[in-house]
Amino acid sequence: MRSSGSTPGTPVQTVADSAPADAARPATAPAAQRELASAVMQPAIQAMKEMGDIDHERVAQLRDALAKGELPFDAGKLAGLIQKFHRGEQ
Repeated sequence: MRSSGSTPGTPVQTVADSAPADAARPATAPAAQRELASAVMQPAIQAMKEMGDIDHERVAQLRDALAKGELPFDAGKLAGLIQKFHRGEQ
């Protein structure tokens, strides 16, 4: 149960008593929203299709090296690269 901060003696609504979140949303989005979502997602979907498969063995090697301290990690450099990427700089 969750407390509503009300006065003593007032019933408290439980999570199970409230309506499910899905009930408030329509089952399908309007056509314009679906088209926009499709237009926005298409470049990302295409980029993912063009990416190569994940080399799980190499990922495991890098994870182990990082855990052992054999692979340097500079959080500040990573943050800077992320900012550059989101500003559109290469």
